[in-house]
Amino acid sequence: MSSVYTTSRSPSVPVRGGLAVVIAVLANVVLVLGVDALGIAPAFRALTIPPVAFLSALGAGGATVVYWLLGRFVSDADRTFVRVAVGVLLLSLVPDLALLAIDPAATLLAVIVLMAMHVVVAAVSLWVLVYWRAEQ
Repeated sequence: MSSVYTTSRSPSVPVRGGLAVVIAVLANVVLVLGVDALGIAPAFRALTIPPVAFLSALGAGGATVVYWLLGRFVSDADRTFVRVAVGVLLLSLVPDLALLAIDPAATLLAVIVLMAMHVVVAAVSLWVLVYWRAEQ
């Protein structure tokens, strides 16, 4: 008699990171399309698809690299990554606020949307890299 045992393994970090990139980009592109449909800051270049897609992919990709490195060198990588991600998220909001002072097309609502996009990338990265793996 043969028994088959299956173990639930989570996908590798590169696979989860790739998924994080795709989800973050798609979510933020949907936000851009909504902003466009509502006519929020139509001249504000930062709320167009090319920079949003590129920077969302860069953020989620960077988070993946950091998570992978922490997994190699830190004993509690998940907890450390959550702390690093929150710190980086908070720091990433500063340039958005600066846009209010330097870009005449920037409005408060447009900058809030940009900040929400940072939160989307952070939340997706945390969920896919840390919490999805933990649920497996």
